[in-house]
Amino acid sequence: MNFLRLPSMLTVIILSLWEKSGCGAMTLNSVALPQVSRKARGGGAGVYSTQSRQRRSWVWNQFFVLEEYTGDEPLYIGKLHSDLDKGDGQVRYVLSGEGAMSIFSIDEDTGDIHTTRRLDREQQAYYTLRAQARDRNTNLPLEPESQFIIKVQDINDNEPKFLDGPYVARVAERSPVGTSVVTVVATDVDDPTYGNSAHLVYSILQGQPYFSVEPKSGVVRTALPDMDRELRDHYLLVIQAKDMIGQMGGLSGTTTVTVMLTDVNDNPPRFPRKSYQFSVPESTLVSAVVAKIKALDADAGPNAEMDYRILDGDGLGTFRMLTDPHTQEGLVILIKTLDFETKTRYTLRVEASNRYMDTRFLSAGPFSDVTTVRLQVEDVNEPPCFSPRVSQMAVSEAAPVGTEVGSVSAHDPDALNCPIRYAIDQKSDVENYFDIDRQSGVIRTSRRLDRELSALHNITVLATESLDHSQVGKAVVLVSVTDVNDNAPSFPVEYQTFICENAQPGQIIETLSAVDLDEPKNGHHFLFSLAAKAAWNLSFILRDNNDNTASVLTRRAGFLQRERPLYFLPVVISDRGTPPLSSTSTLTVSMSPLLLPDGLSLAAVVLLTCLLTLLGVAMVTGAIRRRRKEPPIIDDERDVRENIVCYDDEGGGEEDTEAFDMFTLRHLNETKRSNHATAAEPPPSRKDKHQLFQEFIKDRLREANLDMTAPPFDSVQTYAFEGSGSAAVSLSSFSSLTSLESEQSYHFLSEWGPKFRKLAELYRDREGGGAS
Repeated sequence: MNFLRLPSMLTVIILSLWEKSGCGAMTLNSVALPQVSRKARGGGAGVYSTQSRQRRSWVWNQFFVLEEYTGDEPLYIGKLHSDLDKGDGQVRYVLSGEGAMSIFSIDEDTGDIHTTRRLDREQQAYYTLRAQARDRNTNLPLEPESQFIIKVQDINDNEPKFLDGPYVARVAERSPVGTSVVTVVATDVDDPTYGNSAHLVYSILQGQPYFSVEPKSGVVRTALPDMDRELRDHYLLVIQAKDMIGQMGGLSGTTTVTVMLTDVNDNPPRFPRKSYQFSVPESTLVSAVVAKIKALDADAGPNAEMDYRILDGDGLGTFRMLTDPHTQEGLVILIKTLDFETKTRYTLRVEASNRYMDTRFLSAGPFSDVTTVRLQVEDVNEPPCFSPRVSQMAVSEAAPVGTEVGSVSAHDPDALNCPIRYAIDQKSDVENYFDIDRQSGVIRTSRRLDRELSALHNITVLATESLDHSQVGKAVVLVSVTDVNDNAPSFPVEYQTFICENAQPGQIIETLSAVDLDEPKNGHHFLFSLAAKAAWNLSFILRDNNDNTASVLTRRAGFLQRERPLYFLPVVISDRGTPPLSSTSTLTVSMSPLLLPDGLSLAAVVLLTCLLTLLGVAMVTGAIRRRRKEPPIIDDERDVRENIVCYDDEGGGEEDTEAFDMFTLRHLNETKRSNHATAAEPPPSRKDKHQLFQEFIKDRLREANLDMTAPPFDSVQTYAFEGSGSAAVSLSSFSSLTSLESEQSYHFLSEWGPKFRKLAELYRDREGGGAS
């Protein structure tokens, strides 16, 4: 190759190594690289002119070096040469950039470039370096610095790898051939743009003939039809990826694919036996499970769920079928009680069928199966049975003690037929109205009955086997007490009848009715009349209304309260029973001085009177409650009780006049006299005080007699002597001999009755002690 030579230019000779498969000779390739001025690199000024760009005398290509070189000597890459180099050793070649002097070395004299260690393209694919020729003596650049690239050439030194492996995939059983299962992907880090080092081909090493893999895409597909999960539910595949398009000498990697076959409903349920036999005790309770059967289904999950039903048999109305949702068993449920003596064996035809069908497989046959279930009833020792279990009887309330009410009958349902003994449960007949014959079961009355107290008796009769007392049967007997006419009619309420003085003849003042505790079959029919002694009275008339009521009317006018405030009318009320009974009730008619205005009825007057009475009661009750809540107000003129001032404060002594007034304690009598003087009233005499005290006691006595709910306020309190140092001396009136009140006589207290007896005795004892 010819070079265009110019002075002061650097020539780089590149040796390009071709692959072994190509030409073995070395060829020079060249390409122009940019020129780097000294000014741009910070060198001294004036060495290179800044005139127009000079034309280079050389062009070059990239350097290429094979990766993974394993020779003992450094690998020769290429050569740098400058036209200024005359071969006299005055030019020194310098290399800088990525890997300079560590990975790549240069001969300063000849410009030969070598690599000093093995390179790996997968770690770094190329290196960028800079070359320069310098004067050996001055170390000054002879040419501008030039940049070039050393590219690492790839070799097939990496095998393919499955980064997402191992794989787990699922595919439905009985899938058609070619159904996609999973896609495997391998990665090769070699250079895909150079040769076939990264061109992969997939193949299956294990898993044939069930599955296949597409060589280029890595898609795993089914290769056989009708793969059955019930025979084999999983497969282990080994997939290989090989580079160099699968040619000999290429590198390969493998991964595993676990393929799980998912279930489809392709198997019908099947009973392992054609018939089943079970024993059921006749005492089994209704709704109990008496048998369990199970049909086998090779499928799994919802495809194995099934329903059971009874197709036919003599136990169709005695049993029913349910499915256990957890075990898929068929449960035979008892829906009617069993009786060994009536029927000892039942036969059922039971069908089991899949709950969810797959129409693709219906052509293979029905997805159901039928079996026979035989149930043998076992005899157990049962308690006696009553027939009927509930009996209704009737007896008259007038029946004498010992009257036969009825009878009950029970039998032993077992073949042994033990004798039966009867009794009445005492909890159901606490009052012992009835008795029963132990052997015959005849029920009789044991005491008199009263329909008005209890019209229906609910008793429980027990039947016990004589040979086994633990076997007890029960029956309910309802005894109705029939009515007899043994109660006379009477007034339902106590009538309060009023008549005004201005009442006119023929005026209805009251409407009477009656009640009767008896209940005749045809209903009550009462007759009202006045007693013989009042039949010819001149004031009132009793009229029977023939509807179980009667009206009281005035016979005359001119009623006066001052002449006769009350009238008593004896009314005879009789029924039509057998025998007929009657009673006499007295109606009290009160006179009212109230003059009724025209148009105002007696009922309205009575209602108004009641309202006024209620209003008065409410006002009195409110006044009493307010009196209890309000503190008592002391009237100084009428309060004869002693006034006590509490001064138990241990404060500042007599100098402390803020807590209490010491003047009141020291001059109690003077304070009272000054208060009376201020009122401008003369001091009361002893007679006046005595009269005032009597009036006070009488008022309190009157209030206590009227108010029966108020607690008594009369009390006796004793005030002990407070010591000789007290300024008030003694506060007790019993010890005050100098007071005027101590000389008063209290003999009149003995005349006030037993309520003041204790108070009179205290004052009597006190006067006697004082006299002595």
